Amino acid sequence: MPRRSLATLFGVDRTTDVKHHFETSWILPPAVLAGLRGLISLYIFASIFIFWGWYGTHDDPASIGHSFSYFTWLTYWGTGFYMLFAAIHTAYYVRTGHSVLLDRWPRVFRVLHSLLYVTVTTFPILVTVVFWAILFSPPWYKEPFTRWQNISQHVLNSVYALLEIILPATAPHPFIAIPFLLLILLLYLCVAYITHETEGWYPYSFLDVGDHGQKSNLVTGYCFGVLAAVLVFFVISWALIHLRRRLTRGGIKRATRDPLCAHEAFSDACFGESSNERKVVPV
Repeated sequence: MPRRSLATLFGVDRTTDVKHHFETSWILPPAVLAGLRGLISLYIFASIFIFWGWYGTHDDPASIGHSFSYFTWLTYWGTGFYMLFAAIHTAYYVRTGHSVLLDRWPRVFRVLHSLLYVTVTTFPILVTVVFWAILFSPPWYKEPFTRWQNISQHVLNSVYALLEIILPATAPHPFIAIPFLLLILLLYLCVAYITHETEGWYPYSFLDVGDHGQKSNLVTGYCFGVLAAVLVFFVISWALIHLRRRLTRGGIKRATRDPLCAHEAFSDACFGESSNERKVVPV
């Protein structure tokens, strides 16, 4: 049996380059998609620095450093960077009709972009569910700043994930990404316990094993529960993307400078029709 490359396993081998799945949408023109992603990225980074500014001006500068120990914050940063990179790639595609940066960079960057897409459509939903199901305690936040921060990081984060599931022309997640998701979770677990060993506090209370490890069984249960939840959300995300592709019949709205749009035989491709429905015009 021939060996398959990592790019092939992640669905980003050279045969998929002309499809521009990450830079296009089935419903939005590429320019609008680029603008939307750019606005989301701008909001995420602006909100992060406003949060930090609030901490610094309200006698809590330590929380700025502590933020890097929270999975919530790390996934929020990840979503911001994905939206930034995706906006840049989409904008280049609008301008040239090609994946300019991804075409020039080594193929591994396409793999990493695909993996990053999987994380931003899976981890934010995990963050939202864990926060509201386990960590949140009523009553509702009375302080406007705290209310806004929690809505941004524990509600809007999943809205961004759903937008990336619904709007682009991306293919369903490759199942090879699952081991990488689990590895990321294990690495974060290391971060959490390094934080406890070096600073004496747990980012999340359910990771506290107690002074003598008396709660280790409970913590183990929580960890396996989170692991199972990630697998469930991965499958849900995969299923929603698969359903979207089926309902839209693989339609893509291409940039007008896309070479496929420049050829008369593929003129319909600029208007979002499925490739198996295009009419080939003799030349």
